[in-house]
Amino acid sequence: MNHTKHWQLTTIIAICSICITICCVGCNKPADDIQQSSVQRITERGTLLVGTTGDYRPLSYRESDSTYWGFDIDMAQKIAERIGVDVEFVSTTWPTLTADVMAEPQRFDLAIGGITVTETRKQTMLMSDGYLRNGKTILCRIADTLLFRSLADIDRPEVRVMVNPGGLNERFAHDSLTHATVIVYPRNEEIPLQVAEGNADVMITEITEAPWYVQNDPRLAAPLLNRPFTHGEIGVLMPAGQDDLLRLVNALIADMKADSTLFFLHQQYGLIYGYSNN
Repeated sequence: MNHTKHWQLTTIIAICSICITICCVGCNKPADDIQQSSVQRITERGTLLVGTTGDYRPLSYRESDSTYWGFDIDMAQKIAERIGVDVEFVSTTWPTLTADVMAEPQRFDLAIGGITVTETRKQTMLMSDGYLRNGKTILCRIADTLLFRSLADIDRPEVRVMVNPGGLNERFAHDSLTHATVIVYPRNEEIPLQVAEGNADVMITEITEAPWYVQNDPRLAAPLLNRPFTHGEIGVLMPAGQDDLLRLVNALIADMKADSTLFFLHQQYGLIYGYSNN
């Protein structure tokens, strides 16, 4: 074999080796790289799976017949309409919310229902733009309205403060109240009744939740409603890697702010609208 033919044969073998290597790399490509987009997957399924606690009136509440209603339930419906699919609600809880969002295999496409936008959540998950102003406040019995005018008034050994487990309300209570008796009660939606009936003195809650209970139970008051302890926003939470779904949700929120749809939804549920349409 002359040198020219030997060089040609060597070149062909090298090229074939490179092609085989590329094919193998392609075969072993991580699933995330070849995975279809989140919106495409939801569209092909025909259903948007939405995780929600169903214990947070008037944002997300599950009735005894398993039907859901609330401001955030309507938001979930609008996201599904934007994609062009139906919506199915999946039960989650505040203590398990993060684990459920990050679960493998995925339990649902997004979570909604009074979820505060935080930097901690953004470190491991995706959070949408805010669409509802929020902040920590209290519920108490109307007879005790004048007793609780500040956080210091609440942080006394004789004051029983009740919170739901696993969420930011519990964290706020433990971080901010070093003298009061903090009681963790398993069912968030029952805590206002516990306060009204005298089994606790104060509920740590949100400015989105407190007005509903005041309007529906004449025994309750929210004396610090206009002076919340914290300021934040509520958004949609979803697993990391769903950037296309995040863009869709943020675009929907922007459109709802621009055309006043979000304003009228706030009015429907008696919530304070804190966004400019400009």
